[in-house]
Amino acid sequence: MKFEEALPRLRAGEKIIRSGWPGAELYVKLVGESAIDGEKLNPYLLINVEGEGYTMFTPTVCDLLAEDWEIVK
Repeated sequence: MKFEEALPRLRAGEKIIRSGWPGAELYVKLVGESAIDGEKLNPYLLINVEGEGYTMFTPTVCDLLAEDWEIVK
């Protein structure tokens, strides 16, 4: 599926991944709005990578244009 099709699924709490990635990437998830020290923290994307844990995720142009996004069960 295209990223624009996957985005509503992220917003609904589902996890996604690209089938074209090499394999250490487990999934991308959306973290909703929250607060830190009383200040608003806007929503952001995280990626879970095997053996490394979570890190911030910013899709590249290639990711945005890819058609190999899948829902992770």
